[in-house]
Order: sequence, then structure tokens, then C-alpha cells
Amino acid sequence: MDIVEILNQSLCQYVGSFTPLGCLTLLITCGSLIAAVVLFALWKYKEGPRYYKTNRIDGKVVVITGCNTGIGKETALELARRGARIYMACRDYNRCEKARQEIIYETGNNKIFNRRLDLSSLESVREFAEQFKRDEQRLDILINNAGIMATPRKLTTEGYEQQFAVNHLGHFLLTNLLLDHLKAAVPSRIIVVSSWMYALGRIQTEDINSEKSYNDFRAYAQSKLANVLFSHKLSQMLKGSGITVNCLHPGSVQTELFRNNRFLAISSQLTKLALRSARGGAQTTIYLALDPDLEGKTGGYYDRMKLQKLVAKACDNEMADWLWQKSAEMVGLKINGE
Repeated sequence: MDIVEILNQSLCQYVGSFTPLGCLTLLITCGSLIAAVVLFALWKYKEGPRYYKTNRIDGKVVVITGCNTGIGKETALELARRGARIYMACRDYNRCEKARQEIIYETGNNKIFNRRLDLSSLESVREFAEQFKRDEQRLDILINNAGIMATPRKLTTEGYEQQFAVNHLGHFLLTNLLLDHLKAAVPSRIIVVSSWMYALGRIQTEDINSEKSYNDFRAYAQSKLANVLFSHKLSQMLKGSGITVNCLHPGSVQTELFRNNRFLAISSQLTKLALRSARGGAQTTIYLALDPDLEGKTGGYYDRMKLQKLVAKACDNEMADWLWQKSAEMVGLKINGE
């Protein structure tokens, strides 16, 4: 009797020994294992790739806006683990302080600082920049992370539509005010968190402040397109300076970004399993902040840690020039200086 016959007999005896209940148990077990493997694969895809390189950035100075929760906090946590000196720039000082203490506890890095920054107030942006420049002589990494989404129409203290002001104008002014410190730290990096919804946006040149008509999603998409055009223009202006400028889409993430829109808040709970975690959503930001292979690479738009092609309107030099000029006018910034 050869080995094949022996195996066949053994298999037949093994299968024949099962009762109907045993067979059912075996089927359920196999089905559960297959389902677990499928669910794990779907989870891995949903979460996206992780940044596993172990390079450190000890002593490098980092500013992260809106980082007391969500992907901003996860970004701060990871950079703190790698030795960064981090300025957490948040609107709510108390919530930021709680997050700061948690990050210090988890990482053992006590070079984490809480600074108030309300991006809806140009005065607050200027105050933050002035304080930061008194505290530090350089800035290695600026991460423009903060944002709001699909909010009811509301004007800032300067009279600007809130989403455009917080998501774009505040970061536009902050970045320009900190450019000298970024130049002092070359090679340095500017990272702008945008969204795939930039592709649905249009810069309303005749109604930039949404005074003639307002739609919460349209206003959000305009602000995200403004993020990409700003990154595109700034990367051209700083080409060869040693400062790189890149933007990204973090993915569809379960964060507090949805809190201002009841429909989004409810739907995000219903589709929670399909949304990326805050940790997963932070990976592309972390990649752009840390990866040595990105040294000198600028003007890109990234998703899932991969360079993506932009739609044509996001590379429109004429529109980028118009937006820069208009933004400078709105925040009171001279074109050739503060």
C-alpha cells in the first residue's frame, strides 16, 4: 500500500468519525476563520499603510495646529515618541492641556508645549506667531492640520466665512508669519492637511466669502481646494530654498471633524466600521513629516503615503496666483513681507 492510499484511508476514517453535529461544528469553525481573515483584510485596507521606519527627530521643533484630538493628536504623539520638541497650537487651551499631559505620560517626552491658537481670529494667529518667535529661533516642521467641516454659515470676528477662514486663511497667515523660522531650519517642511473633496471644490472668485449663496459642503470643498492651491503656489515660491511644501488627504476618518454637522455625525456613527481610525488617518502626515526619502520633494499631494495626481484645477497657476493675492489682501499681509 503506497502513501497516497494510506492518507486516503486515514482521511476517510477521520471524516467518517464525525457525527452530524461534529460536521456542523467543523463548518461553523471554518466559516468563522474565513470571516475573520476577510474582516482583518478589510480592516487593513481601510486603515491604510503604516509608517514603520524608526528614524528619530530629536530636538527638531514642530508646530501642529488642532492637535488636542483626532489625527492631529496622533501625529503629535508619534512625533513626540521620536524626540520632537512640539508646540500644540489649539483653540481650546484646557482640552489641549489634557492632551499634552497624556502625550507626555505616554512618550516620556516633556518638551511638549500648549499654546492657544484660534484660526478663526487673525489676531490670535498673529499673537501665536509672535509668542512662538520669542520662544524659538527655528521651526523644522509646520503641520497645518486643524480644520472644520460642513458648518452652518458663520462669520469670524474679521467678517469672513468660517470654513474658509479656519481651513485656509488662518493657515495662510500663520505659514507666512513663520517662514523666516522655517528658513532658519532648512531643510524644513510644511505639511497641509487637505481632503479629496478639493476635487469637488471651486474657488468662487465673485463670492469668495459666500455672501450671495451658501452651502456648507460647497464652502468646505472650496476651502480644501484653497489648501491645495496654496500648497502648489507656496512650493513654487520656495523652490530651491530648502523648504518643502506638501499636502495630503488623510482618508475618511472617525474624528470630531463631523461634530458640527448633524447629518455627518449620525452617518459617521452608522458607518463607523468603514471609517479609518485617527491613528490610521495620521499616517500620511507622519510619513510626510518624517520620511528621509522625501528630502527635497515638494509640491506633492499624497494619499495612503503615495504621491497622487491632482485634478487640473488644483494646478492652475493663474488661479493659485489670484488666490494668493486675494488671501494676502484678506489677512492684511503685504505681498513682499508682513
